[in-house]
Amino acid sequence: MRREHPRDRLVDLLLWTALAAPVLLAGLPYGAWVRALAVAVLGGAVLVARARPLLALALVLGLVLGLTPEQFLVPCAPALAALGWLAGLRLDRPRPAVSLMAAVGVLGLPLTLLRERPLLWGWLTVLIAVATLVFVPWLAGRCVRQYGQLVRSGWELAARMEREQQVVADRERLRERSRIAADMHDSLGHELALIAVRAAAFEVDADLPERQRQAARELRESTAAATARLREAIGVLRTDAAPPFAPADETVPQLVERARESGLAVTLTAAPADGSALPPMTDRAVHRVVQESLTNAAKHAPGAEVRVRVEQSGPTVTVRVSNALVAEGGSVTPESGGTGLVGLDERVRLAGGTLTHGVVDGAFTVTATLPVAGGPARAVDTSAAARAHAEARARVRRGVRQALLAPVAVLGALTVLAGGLWLLTESQSVLARASYDRMRVGDPRPQVERLLPAFSMPDAPDGPEPTPPGQDCVHYRTESFTDRAYRLCFAEGRLVSKAVRG
Repeated sequence: MRREHPRDRLVDLLLWTALAAPVLLAGLPYGAWVRALAVAVLGGAVLVARARPLLALALVLGLVLGLTPEQFLVPCAPALAALGWLAGLRLDRPRPAVSLMAAVGVLGLPLTLLRERPLLWGWLTVLIAVATLVFVPWLAGRCVRQYGQLVRSGWELAARMEREQQVVADRERLRERSRIAADMHDSLGHELALIAVRAAAFEVDADLPERQRQAARELRESTAAATARLREAIGVLRTDAAPPFAPADETVPQLVERARESGLAVTLTAAPADGSALPPMTDRAVHRVVQESLTNAAKHAPGAEVRVRVEQSGPTVTVRVSNALVAEGGSVTPESGGTGLVGLDERVRLAGGTLTHGVVDGAFTVTATLPVAGGPARAVDTSAAARAHAEARARVRRGVRQALLAPVAVLGALTVLAGGLWLLTESQSVLARASYDRMRVGDPRPQVERLLPAFSMPDAPDGPEPTPPGQDCVHYRTESFTDRAYRLCFAEGRLVSKAVRG
């Protein structure tokens, strides 16, 4: 396979050397050609591991299953673990790897039965080897891959959210600034109108000389022109053609009363006597907080009771508007889509205050804190990327916890399987006394095997013992869960000896 960098070839060569060394150094009862075949298979697995990691793992698993698993599992253990980890690290989908391991577990049963007659402990060895030497490293490699993917996707999502939020925030800030411009038009237009009226009075005053009346006329005309230019400028800045629905210089009590008359259940628990003590910017910000909160409550929590509290304490004024959560059709909609709150945050920020919103004590609450004397605009919070990154890290932690449960589940399944297999062999490896007495030395092996149970013991009850040359000896229990056993030895297709052990 083609390598992108010369260093890759060196890494693969070192990996092949490390994986082949246990096979060459292990004392296996095979000839040189079997060792050469195993080394060649490992070399081919390393060669295709970058482009086809699952094929590389399948080659080594096939090598172990094709030869004797009990003898090749130990020297091939490093290869199985390394290639399993690489498969988890490089594969996109988990299903092919899981299917391969399941297929190996299923194929191990008939291969074990062909080699060992009805003895299933070799199959359990294969399952344990696949679980510990392949599944666990594959799972670790997959966790590393998922962690990298989630971190990258988290940052990409954070950047995209940041861009989208910035667009929405900029639009709402411009809209809010146009509203502020409209408010300034209302207040400045009123003052300019008063100046024009006073100038007109001086213009028609007969007690003044002509020169002063001419100056008053010029002042009136200049004021009228300034008012017209102000109206034109504000008209360009405003994004909507509709006039503000609230009267100019409306106070918070008047706003609450107007909302109450429209059918909204709103209560004003505290408020300043009037807005004259507050700077115009702060006064209009307080009005906008209450106005936007009442609008959101009427839109997203119809029928809910709304409480408005405006308190002035020392150098700050605090506005708090809360409404109960109302379930509509089984779902709770406590807050708006967020654009109105973005514009409201811009209005409060320009007034030098801070705005918070969220569910507090079972009610959706909007709280604004503004300086009475005004102040510089606070910096805009740009922590959306950090919040998105924190969410990505939380997803990674959840994935890791789930990954840790998988080995526990596999270990539990293997434990249950081993326990069931032990109970099965204990109960199905008992040779009846009558069948044992019917056997005669010299009987053909097929005739004897018709009297034998389904399973045999793995070895003698008092430990392994040498088998006579040219003979094949098996052991069967005399009773369930006992150490006494019958020993039957066969040679040249016939029963050559029988004995009771233990």
